[in-house]
Amino acid sequence: MLRFQDISKAYQKGKVKAVDGLDLAVKPGEIFGFLGPNGAGKTTSIKMVVGLLRQDEGKITVNGHDTHSEPLRAKESIGFVPDNPDLYDKLTGMEYINFIADVYKVSSFERRQRLERLVNMFEISGAMGDLIGSFSHGMKQKLALTAALIHEPPLLILDEPMVGLDPRSAHLFKELMNEHCRQGRTVFFSTHILDVAERLCHRVGIIKKGKLIACGTLDELRHQVGQKGSLESVFLEVTEQ
Repeated sequence: MLRFQDISKAYQKGKVKAVDGLDLAVKPGEIFGFLGPNGAGKTTSIKMVVGLLRQDEGKITVNGHDTHSEPLRAKESIGFVPDNPDLYDKLTGMEYINFIADVYKVSSFERRQRLERLVNMFEISGAMGDLIGSFSHGMKQKLALTAALIHEPPLLILDEPMVGLDPRSAHLFKELMNEHCRQGRTVFFSTHILDVAERLCHRVGIIKKGKLIACGTLDELRHQVGQKGSLESVFLEVTEQ
């Protein structure tokens, strides 16, 4: 579903290597957690997948489509929520969702069905007629998640998706991620909340200074470091080595 092949990206004319030789395959039907310290290269990697940055070296494919040579076909398969949703403040919530649904060619019947379910789940149905500029950060996060799911993308990419969600919405969203994967779709998300990653993810990858230093199930990572602790203890052990 998502494949990084020897991906590298540098800033400051090559002086700072944000991502260094990333090679990773994410399978259909799995929730994959992308973990790492601040500045490890997580957001840079995600931005290259969704087309906000272009890699210096290597190849990224989404659902079989090269993000460089087939950018539109790749983006058709993606739903993306950044860590800080930057939405159109002068649109209402409903206008924004209709705009996104039009971009992805979602039929009127499908968008009505999906939208009703999502806005009720996130408890924002009463605010959909209001301007986005009046939304709180948490409401913008919920609207961004709704927009990312309106076309039921094969690959859902989330950068710190739990930020701004109240406990009930976070719980419901975790259930939604599981359902998304049960239908054969994929979730790829970065997070600093390691207990969430431990409970949700089928596999995790840990990146440090642009390099993937560990990847696998929790049991495989425990075996790698020779301990039987939580994901947090495994993460600390791996990143401090």
